[in-house]
Amino acid sequence: MAKLRVGVLISGRGSNLKALLDTCLTPGFPAEIVAVISNRPDAAGLKHAQAIGVPAIGLDHKAYDSREAFDDALHEALRIAGVEFICLAGYMRLLTPGLIARWADRIINIHPSLLPAFKGLHAHEQALAAGVKLAGCTVHIVRPEMDSGPILVQAAVPVLDGDDAASLAARVLEAEHKIYPLALKLIAEQRVRIVGDKAFIDGLVDDETAAGQLISPAR
Repeated sequence: MAKLRVGVLISGRGSNLKALLDTCLTPGFPAEIVAVISNRPDAAGLKHAQAIGVPAIGLDHKAYDSREAFDDALHEALRIAGVEFICLAGYMRLLTPGLIARWADRIINIHPSLLPAFKGLHAHEQALAAGVKLAGCTVHIVRPEMDSGPILVQAAVPVLDGDDAASLAARVLEAEHKIYPLALKLIAEQRVRIVGDKAFIDGLVDDETAAGQLISPAR
């Protein structure tokens, strides 16, 4: 079976992009990254793609008169690259409903909380302020509403006494690097079924549920 052709959108350092790139290079992985696009041409994460010969594109959103015009250009860049599926990896722009409709159920995002809790920015600060004992991260199908959509996989990490936002973020990031490649693998193997606002995964096995203290949706 041909590998799923993936485009990754970033805005910054590309930590999760690097995890995806590394995983896609492992033998037998069912997806390949064919383009990395940043709305910030100086984003450090573009260097991760350049280092292994993956096309890295800086598409400055400031050069466009509207969000719609920028997303039209983004869609065209993805189309030219032959992208079939999109991963958002630290992409700090809300996609327009029009772009999401064009790529319906073909965009995933990773967010540093156990959604639906603590949406938006400063998720770690929100978690600490709420006094939760578990934090974590979520990979979900993108919908027009921010940080919403069918949940694919989640991982939980403990909140420790003395944690600040930086120490909690570092612990969560380790889990992110495990579950984002896993979510892409499940998608590429065509094991994800979207029914309404829920995602169901076919044939989930023990080593997958063990990844990052994985919390999975219904099988």
